[in-house]
This record gives sequence, structure tokens and C-alpha cells, in this order.
Amino acid sequence: MRSLLIICLSAGLLLNAAATSAADSAAIARAVADPSRPQEDRARDANRKPAATLAFAAIPEGAQVADYLANGGYFTRLFADIVGPAGHVYAVELNEVVGYKNVAHGYAQLKEWGQGQPNVTISTVPASQDLSFPRPLDVFWISQNYHDLHNKYFGPVDIVAFNKAVFDALKPGGAYVVLDHRAAPGAPADVTETLHRIDPFTVRREVEAAGFVFDGDSELLANAADPRTIKVFDKSVQGHTDQFILKFRKPR
Repeated sequence: MRSLLIICLSAGLLLNAAATSAADSAAIARAVADPSRPQEDRARDANRKPAATLAFAAIPEGAQVADYLANGGYFTRLFADIVGPAGHVYAVELNEVVGYKNVAHGYAQLKEWGQGQPNVTISTVPASQDLSFPRPLDVFWISQNYHDLHNKYFGPVDIVAFNKAVFDALKPGGAYVVLDHRAAPGAPADVTETLHRIDPFTVRREVEAAGFVFDGDSELLANAADPRTIKVFDKSVQGHTDQFILKFRKPR
């Protein structure tokens, strides 16, 4: 009888997990298909693979999410759809980058769009400002910009203090997701500034030092054709660089 009960409970858990996965997939599909997304974002979908990337991130409905260095809000818009009215997205941009030509236009569009989104807060702050959010976060997300924190035009940011602040901002069990351009193994430290890349092992070392536990990686955006020795803005690789996604957890 006990064995039968265990089997039934296990079957119930599997069915619940399958239903949750199906619901998450449906939410992601709706987010990607949202007609309010700018055409510029849709044009980047083939390279950025948003559905698969969001499935890896596994952001639930109702989550509190920070999109740090949101730029034009490619992921901000997707997150807003996924978390729904019970969740909230905090899109944070830095004063140091809003004036850049490749950021200003998209950020202006994001600000305009955000005025009609009650579950989105958009703010612009200096890189030196301490992280601060109204509620504990479920997810802290930084895409293609973690490497920039090491660079001179950001100060550079005190990366030890930054990762500790992320740790403190998250709920126990919360996720810290880093997506960035991959540098060649053994690349010098200044590769973050010269090529705008970073070695994923450097990211792991820095983030785990703050108390995070490694929770997995994804090669969804890997590209073996990228030599990793040229700038990410080089036309031969721009938009389809070799990228990695790392996920970390704050222990419960």
C-alpha cells in the first residue's frame, strides 16, 4: 500500500511539473509573439533565441525581476509579459551609457513604452550608485554587459561589492543570470575593454565568491565560428558572437 501511495504521489508530481512546464512555454510563446515588441527586437530574435533563453532562465509568473543595464529593453519587454500583473520588472540603465548612439534611441523607446506598463519601473542611475529595489528579487539579469562593469568608463565598478549587492537583493533561492560575449581562454583582464568580452570562468569565480552557487549554463548562443579575438562590434561577428549564459542561485 505504501509503495502504491509513493507511486501515485510521484505520478502527481510529474503531472504537475509537466503542466507547469507547459504553462511556462505558453507564457514565453505569448511574450515573444507580443505585437507591441519593436520591429528592431523581432529582427534580433533569430540570433538571440529568446524563447529558448527564457526557458533556461525559468522566470515564473509573479516574479520580481531586475534587468540591469537594460539598454533598449529587449528583455525588459519579454520579462514584463512573463511575470504578468502580479510581478514586476525593474529596468535599470546607467548614466554612463544612455548617451551612446547605439543605446540612446532604444532607451528612449523603452521609456515611452514603459509609461503604459504598470508592472515595469525604468530608472537611470550612475554606475556608482548602490543597488536598491523596493522588494526582494526573484531574478537579477544582466545581458551582454557584465564585462562592462570592469571597464574604466564605469569607474570601474567594485565587482566584489557589486556581486555582494546582487546577493543581498535576491530572495533565498533567487537566480542571478549572466549572459555575455565569450573571450578566449586565458585572455588578458583588459579584454573586457579592448574586445568587450569576458571569460565565463572569470564570471564564475567572481560571482561564486559572493556566496552564490552555480546552477547551470547554456550553450544556446555559442558560435564556434567566432574567433573570440576580435571586437564584438566587428561586422564579421556583430549580432552573432560566441556567447554564454550562466545561472547562479542564492542558497536557501
